[in-house]
Amino acid sequence: MAWIKTIPFEEADENLSELLGKLQASYPFEYNEPVPAASPSGESIISSHTLMPDAMFHIFSGYSSMLSPDLPLTRRQHEMIATIVSVANDCFY
Repeated sequence: MAWIKTIPFEEADENLSELLGKLQASYPFEYNEPVPAASPSGESIISSHTLMPDAMFHIFSGYSSMLSPDLPLTRRQHEMIATIVSVANDCFY
């Protein structure tokens, strides 16, 4: 669970709901299948950005563009890169 206030999807206003929907639609189809949440509350890294919806949308839209299936990396390679970056940054998750 995030240590900062977040806005659950069920409580999102119209703007936040619309931006979250657009973000979800922008990711490649293979990312549509949910993965088990790292926290008991089901929150994700995106949850921590819900207080700033416009910034959240631009940040994660850029990220979704980098995951495009038109680019040469596969999802497996994306996950390997993310793992190595997390290790290098000494992330606990």
